Amino acid sequence: MGHAGYAKSGKPDILCAAISALTIGTVNCLDELAGERIKVTQDERTGFLKCDFESSLQEKSTFLLDSMVFNLENLSREYGKRYLQVKYEEV
Repeated sequence: MGHAGYAKSGKPDILCAAISALTIGTVNCLDELAGERIKVTQDERTGFLKCDFESSLQEKSTFLLDSMVFNLENLSREYGKRYLQVKYEEV
C-alpha cells in the first residue's frame, strides 16, 4: 500500500505519487531555480520530508511554497481528508 493509503494493497497509489511529485518538484525548484540553500531530510519508507532553510526565503521561493500548499489542499479536497490532511505548524 502507498504512503497515502488511497490505493488497495499491491496497486500503485496515485495520491502518493501526486504528493511526491509536488513536494519533491518544489524542493528541486527551490534548490535549482531559486538557489535556496536547503537541508533536506527524508525517509522514503515513511514518506517523511523536511526542509530546513539556511536563510530567509526569497519572494519567488515563497510563491513556490504557496503553490505547493495550494495544490496539496486541492488534492486533500479531491481525495478526502482521510488520505491527506494539510496541517500548519508555526516554528
